Amino acid sequence: MQYFLARDSILKWLETPSVYHIKKDELYELDAEAFEFLRRCSSEKGCGSDDKKFIDYCTREGILTKEPPYNKLRGTEIQNDKRRPPIKKSSVPSLRYLELQITDRCNLRCRHCYIDTNSISKLSLRGVPILSGRRRSIRPTPFWLAMTDKDITSEKVKASELSVTQIKNILTEFEEMQGLRVLITGGEPLLHSRFKEINSILPRFFLRKILFTNGLLLNKKMLENLNVGEIQVSIDGMEKAHDSLRGKGKFKRTMQNIMLAIECGFEVSVSTMVHSKNTGDFNKMETLFKKIGIKDWTVDIPCITGRLKRNTEFQLSPKQAGKYLAYGYGGGIHSGEKGSGCGLHLMSISANGKISKCTFYSDRAVGTIKDRLRKCWKKIKPIRLDKLDCDCKYIEECRGGCRYRAEMLGDTKGKDLYRCALYGQSF
Repeated sequence: MQYFLARDSILKWLETPSVYHIKKDELYELDAEAFEFLRRCSSEKGCGSDDKKFIDYCTREGILTKEPPYNKLRGTEIQNDKRRPPIKKSSVPSLRYLELQITDRCNLRCRHCYIDTNSISKLSLRGVPILSGRRRSIRPTPFWLAMTDKDITSEKVKASELSVTQIKNILTEFEEMQGLRVLITGGEPLLHSRFKEINSILPRFFLRKILFTNGLLLNKKMLENLNVGEIQVSIDGMEKAHDSLRGKGKFKRTMQNIMLAIECGFEVSVSTMVHSKNTGDFNKMETLFKKIGIKDWTVDIPCITGRLKRNTEFQLSPKQAGKYLAYGYGGGIHSGEKGSGCGLHLMSISANGKISKCTFYSDRAVGTIKDRLRKCWKKIKPIRLDKLDCDCKYIEECRGGCRYRAEMLGDTKGKDLYRCALYGQSF
């Protein structure tokens, strides 16, 4: 009997030969023989084997199928599916996760946002581009009418966004570098002036696409046409706490849209930032998220940068906030490896085209998209745990915490005191 590599299974030559199941978000390491066998199975003719144990495992995991994956496809779908990405040995460490900030426009002015007001543009909800139906123009709301921060009276607005061509080139190179997940962020990414076109090219790429959004612009028509595998929404507490950061009425609308996304078949994850107004909500949030079927819940503490510098009433000390990092569940958005600090396989691209090791370091770019991803990735050096001034027994579990946060606390190689507080370490 002939077997075929399933549509959602993509061979990746990372540090070790692997196969990545995009829909399940699972990475399987392979030996040389298994890798070569699955490579043959990726052809239109498929392949056969007498190794029943291996075949049965691969079919159970959805890696192999008995039915040719092209049977139910037509036209451009077949062309896209046959254009599987090249299998090339990746860099070491491999670039697996790409933060892609397609725009810095946003429809909110969250009081803890790392993107400060001088670099964003605010658009009204009336101006959001829809993914189907009649065309609608984007009409910016006058920024001074949309202001909610009482401390600010006037600001210069300068919005940035990546072009469709730039995004296409970025994803092509990322795929060639054996990338796994692209994290589509903003601002609010749905406010990109050509989001409909961006959405239309996403199926061409054999990557897991995760949309980061505040959730307010999601609707049924958009969800029916949205070409991503996962949606991550920010929920920063129950109603009162969430709205204290994001504005009155935002919690209810966001939760309604999360439920709508789940009903439409999307995997939904949630990101929560610890702040002074939500510390009493974590047990309630955990119960709620598990009840409605949230895939992953990520909990972090915002770095005191951007707008949070001004909104001091939301700040918490390490001793106050650290214990809440024990909350959350699931695999998270990006992972690391033993001996290495946070972000081993991660790189970030800002809406202005600058490339850095993560979003927080966008002011210290290693290059731009004109330099190409591969060249920039070589400039980002892995963080070794044995080079940090951290000596507790939890170092591998903690992975040194957030290096940007540690730096802001005074020392590039020093401790992330918020993570130290989580593990009960003195400082």
